[in-house]
Amino acid sequence: MNHLESKFTGAGGLELFHQIWQADASPKAHIALVHGIGEHSGRYPNVAAHFPPRGYTVHGFDLRGHGRSPGRRGHINAWSEFREDVRAYIRMISAQAEGKPVFIYGHSLGGLIALEYVLHYPDLLQGVIASAPAVGQSAISPVLIFLSRVMSRVMPTFSLQTGLDATAVSRDPAVVNGYADPLVHSFASARFGTEAMAAQAWTNAHAPDLKLPLLIVHGEADRIMPPASSRAFIERVSSPDKTRLGYEGGYHEPHNDIQHAQVMQDIEAWLEKHL
Repeated sequence: MNHLESKFTGAGGLELFHQIWQADASPKAHIALVHGIGEHSGRYPNVAAHFPPRGYTVHGFDLRGHGRSPGRRGHINAWSEFREDVRAYIRMISAQAEGKPVFIYGHSLGGLIALEYVLHYPDLLQGVIASAPAVGQSAISPVLIFLSRVMSRVMPTFSLQTGLDATAVSRDPAVVNGYADPLVHSFASARFGTEAMAAQAWTNAHAPDLKLPLLIVHGEADRIMPPASSRAFIERVSSPDKTRLGYEGGYHEPHNDIQHAQVMQDIEAWLEKHL
């Protein structure tokens, strides 16, 4: 496997960090990762290890305000910045793919970003994988949600601690300990909060319009994003090509939990059916 790092230009000319784990031989398809809030594309070692030897090139980029990409930590001016960043990302991957299928794979916030994106721009993609997508009420305090709505109007860059519990991301102690990563942050601005809530409401309302093949994977003991939220979302999707896989006892990050090998195999089996 060959690992490369580069940059690409996102919305407003912002240069975003991008990395690639290339397939050992000519790739049969490309996987475009979109990570969750506060983290970065380097936290997907099990995805990067599993798929390239099996013929899939994996791409990852750090969202603006995250990881090795520039921008105020945990802040956006408008949700369209995320959408247009992903549009530039998918266009770049599609140009490199030389006609091979491209799948988008988003986790948590990245799952919401991916779902909202494909409802706007389904072209160039063969399907969407959403891991514990942020399509429901998270474990964030209602007081913080109210404060976010107020401050978004008067001081949009006002930042709050998300309060994410690292022990809820995985049952693997090594993953929990590894969350103390200098590239991981716990901030979200008031404007980020209101934009994310608006995107969530819009995505749920337009779920019946989703036409691409859809796979959702979700740990059934997720304390960060309730599993019921992804069950409710997929029920609203009108396309017959939809699958939800729930993992008994699983925490928030299926790709980093103790059953990650099974999750990777399940995703690979779904991909093989949709090449």
